Amino acid sequence: MVEESTRIIKLDTIPSPEEFTSQIEPKNVPAVFHGCINNWKAFSNWNPSTGGLDYLEELAGSSTVEVMLSKSAPVFYGDIRNHERVQLPFAAFIGYCKDFSLQNKVEDTIYSSEEKRLTESSGTEQDSLLVGDAPCQIYLAQVPIMNIEKEERVQLGGLIEDIQTPLFLKTKTLASINLWMNNAQSRSSTHYDPHHNLLCVVSGSKQVDLWPPSSSPFLYPMHLYGEASNHSAVPIDKLDLSVHPRAKHSKKYSQRVILHAGDALFIPEGWFHQSETMSGMLEHMDSYYLRRILKRLTDKEMDQMLCKTSPCASNKPSHEPSGGNMLHDLEPCTLRSLHELVSLVHDHVNAADLSNAASSRSDTEKTNPKKNVISELYHLEDDPVASIFWALEPLNLQKMFLAMVHHFPRTLEALILHLVSPVGAEVLTRKFEEMDQLTNEEGRNEFYQTFYGVFDDQFAVMDILLNGKESFSCQAFKNVMDKFLGVKVQ
Repeated sequence: MVEESTRIIKLDTIPSPEEFTSQIEPKNVPAVFHGCINNWKAFSNWNPSTGGLDYLEELAGSSTVEVMLSKSAPVFYGDIRNHERVQLPFAAFIGYCKDFSLQNKVEDTIYSSEEKRLTESSGTEQDSLLVGDAPCQIYLAQVPIMNIEKEERVQLGGLIEDIQTPLFLKTKTLASINLWMNNAQSRSSTHYDPHHNLLCVVSGSKQVDLWPPSSSPFLYPMHLYGEASNHSAVPIDKLDLSVHPRAKHSKKYSQRVILHAGDALFIPEGWFHQSETMSGMLEHMDSYYLRRILKRLTDKEMDQMLCKTSPCASNKPSHEPSGGNMLHDLEPCTLRSLHELVSLVHDHVNAADLSNAASSRSDTEKTNPKKNVISELYHLEDDPVASIFWALEPLNLQKMFLAMVHHFPRTLEALILHLVSPVGAEVLTRKFEEMDQLTNEEGRNEFYQTFYGVFDDQFAVMDILLNGKESFSCQAFKNVMDKFLGVKVQ
């Protein structure tokens, strides 16, 4: 039951900037612009059937890109537990594409070229429901060609010369341009973005299903406090109505478009696919804006739960960590923090040993007595471990962890596995993000390989941190519901 007010606009004539701003954008509904990018250099130069892969390899093959390896291919879900990101030379990815093309020449005589072509898109990727199953699990997802806020993260800046801003966006400021490219058929999980997007298909074709924000109840959005809050919880390939009964109505609200090379699709903020002001809000946007408000309030609540004095530092950290992994390389403040953490770990281990040795206690009490307490710590002032993390400058914390890897690897393992509470996980991951901003790519990769190399099961450690973060966010969300709506969430 697609309402007329939410029906997708399809245009064969490219509108002027004034027409787009006054007649299309305010409606907050998707729009297809046929042949919109036929004049791009990328349209002719990137086509695999005319040597486009060789061209891309020559132009940017030496660049290092981040590829996605999925456990669930050909469906790529938003939750990072379902995929791994790996650094790879762009030339190596091009090589995989060429190999796949050679292996499928026989199949190309059976399936239509539209089903089998390599899909390359600039803009933000949408649901790709192409025919067939992907034989491999590698995917180039959202690789920056341009980003005005994070210029240091741009990996394929050399491709920008082949891209032009569409005429109807001449009065707009583009925040980023990203490349999506796959060497086999693939699909993304249903999701929405908190900003307007323009999907441009340079080569191949892409089938896109879209739902208005008002269909949110039927798509079961992931919880706001999770890592993939803008994604639907309904699996594309394994729909189970016993788990998601309302999903049976989702098709009534969906609209499908097929984009061919040269086409562009405008996807407004909040539309599931697969303005900052609230005045004049359209009714079909209610669900989306409600989630935006709750998310913003939850983020503010999380910051309030972390209120504490500023980190200690004898001087401002440089953009590159200096010194080695020895204890004498640490600043006095960092060395004191290390000693405090070691003491806390030892106290925790001793308490656990005493608990297990006490034969008079119940089975529940014989388990780690600190575990339940630690798992319920949500405020910084209640958690000595999180407070120590918070008080250190990011690069000093990094140096401390490297020193622990060198001198106290088992203590570090026990610290992360047993003493990181929900607030500790939030603080630690925020510190990691700050570290990433202060180090180059080589330094980041080296640190994480060294840090996670301490643990026998690296994915278990990542789960602990992610689950802790989500638990912290969940508590903040509960606080918001109680504070602003008087609703007690269990």
